[in-house]
Amino acid sequence: MTLRDLPARAAWLHETARTGFETVFPVRGADGYQLTGHTAAVEADHAWVVHYVISVDDAWRTRAARITGWTEAGSRAVMLETDGSGRWLVDGRAAPTLDGCLDVDLESSACTNTLPIHRLGLAIGREADSPAAYVRALDLDVERLEQWYTRVDDSDGAHQYDYQAPAFDFATRLTYDATGLVITYPGIARRVL
Repeated sequence: MTLRDLPARAAWLHETARTGFETVFPVRGADGYQLTGHTAAVEADHAWVVHYVISVDDAWRTRAARITGWTEAGSRAVMLETDGSGRWLVDGRAAPTLDGCLDVDLESSACTNTLPIHRLGLAIGREADSPAAYVRALDLDVERLEQWYTRVDDSDGAHQYDYQAPAFDFATRLTYDATGLVITYPGIARRVL
């Protein structure tokens, strides 16, 4: 599957699970992309803001992610770095529980679901596990998240994937555009720009 280059900006309205808005400004560099984004939301009586800068290489493997969050409890920041082959540092310390993860997935972001889509390049009918370094929105805690993507269909220029995250007993069908950015993420977000 060949995807087009990312647009200069994208935005999502977060709904159902939370109320909020996310924007991202991707910049293509000589050796990959830098995704700079921001989400502000209210979820379960908590207001939070998360700012992120994620760097991926040409193969769409996460190389670094700097995440800053604000809640009523104050601000917090976390820095994730990886060698691109699945070994991670969190705030400069080895994180062996993340071994084998090639993507970062932010609870606060619909955008980070583009990373495995680009990296895996699945054909219709193919599936792959894609464990990720998962960063929580409220406290920026980092944990391993097992997840699976199955490419199921292409229609009207859109790509569809069945997505599963067993830890949350969650499964849904995600729809992506020709650039690999999610258009609809049922129960979480829909693309508005």
